[in-house]
Amino acid sequence: MTTTRTLLDELPPKAREQLLEHSRPVRFEAGTRIFRERQRADRFWIVRTGRVELDTHVPGRRDAVVDTLAGGALLGCSWIVPPHIWHLGATAVTEVRALEFDARAVRELCARDPSVGEAVFACVAATMARRLPAVRSRLLEDLAPHAGAEALAYAR
Repeated sequence: MTTTRTLLDELPPKAREQLLEHSRPVRFEAGTRIFRERQRADRFWIVRTGRVELDTHVPGRRDAVVDTLAGGALLGCSWIVPPHIWHLGATAVTEVRALEFDARAVRELCARDPSVGEAVFACVAATMARRLPAVRSRLLEDLAPHAGAEALAYAR
């Protein structure tokens, strides 16, 4: 879900150029809820500056912050994974400047041009793989004792 390098840095030039055609710069003020837990994204973002907290809500408790992301972070991974795969909510902690991507257009691009699709999917998978162990550990540590089987299933 995040990396010290952006998804764009890891893509071959052709794929990067085509992906950027479906982006626009955006700004979120501090405190803005970028997306909610389990919300299927029709957009995704690459953070340029600022900080974002990933969180999950447990009924009866305050949102639990699971990870904090900064420049280079990929937000809204549900645009690429099946809808039953969990993902977290995201809130801007400071002003955030990001590139926003039209997920539907990117999925169509990936289907139209398999070489671009393979590059994008490989980079997203590598990006997620770098962060998932830390996020999973925090979910299990912070949430499982308070929410029982559902939180455990959610984290696994």
